[in-house]
Amino acid sequence: MKNKINIKIIIPLFLSLLNFFCSNGDGDFDATGTFESDEIIVSSEAMGKLVLFQVDEGLNLKQNQIVGLIDTTQLYLKKKQLQLTIKAVLSKQPDIETQLASIQKQIETAVTEQKRIESLVKSNAATTKQLDEINSQVEVLRKQYNASKSSLTITKEGIQNETLPLIAQVEQIQDQINKSIIKNPVDGIVLTRYAKQDEVTTNGKALYKIADLSEMTLRAYVNGDQLGQIKLGQKVKVFVDKGEGDQEEMRGKIYWVSSKAEFTPKTIQTKDERVNLVYAIKIKVINDGYLKIGMYGEVRF
Repeated sequence: MKNKINIKIIIPLFLSLLNFFCSNGDGDFDATGTFESDEIIVSSEAMGKLVLFQVDEGLNLKQNQIVGLIDTTQLYLKKKQLQLTIKAVLSKQPDIETQLASIQKQIETAVTEQKRIESLVKSNAATTKQLDEINSQVEVLRKQYNASKSSLTITKEGIQNETLPLIAQVEQIQDQINKSIIKNPVDGIVLTRYAKQDEVTTNGKALYKIADLSEMTLRAYVNGDQLGQIKLGQKVKVFVDKGEGDQEEMRGKIYWVSSKAEFTPKTIQTKDERVNLVYAIKIKVINDGYLKIGMYGEVRF
């Protein structure tokens, strides 16, 4: 009877010691932390009324998806006014080909006469004086043509240059119109909405916050003694609570290790809770939809 009592005492004690040594006496985790994600605050780049704003918290948006529109009526009218002004200015530029057509016709007629007289001179039916006169006439007409063309070209270029500042203003207004179209910058889920449709917004005003939650970052902390156990690219096990004492195991990869120590955050535990200085590490974890920003997680190396 006495031996049976000893066995009942020894077996539980042995199991307790075995569990203690398997866990190294330091718990079941090497580091802990919270999950975070790169959050982007989308702000207005224009001023006016939000005539369209299709954003709700929890909504999954795609990159470059149009989610809103700021009223562009005044910008459109200003652009149209500038375009009409440009058209009016350009209407004053000369039609070079039309204005030179008469001189070109005179040159062609003179050249024809020149060739006829050259033939007559060769057959002694005309004098060289007549040939010199027609040669001089052709030369004068050609100089007149070149001078007129140069003058008309300069005039046309001057008028076109007058429109350059107007064209720049049109481009500036078009840029403002483009910025009035609100496009979502990244794939992700809307975390917070700061504005509503039909509100008046201004430049730089926050409209909503979005984050890509398909891949989360676990920011954990390790002490100096643990630095030798980790390296960039190392795969680790990550555990999160499922409730009722159960944990979900996930795979993660260390992609960043801080080069500077910091005091242990109050909300974070380490393998040795007496450690004051710790190093932050970041672990990428693929999110299957279970992970949330701020959720607590444990790491085993």
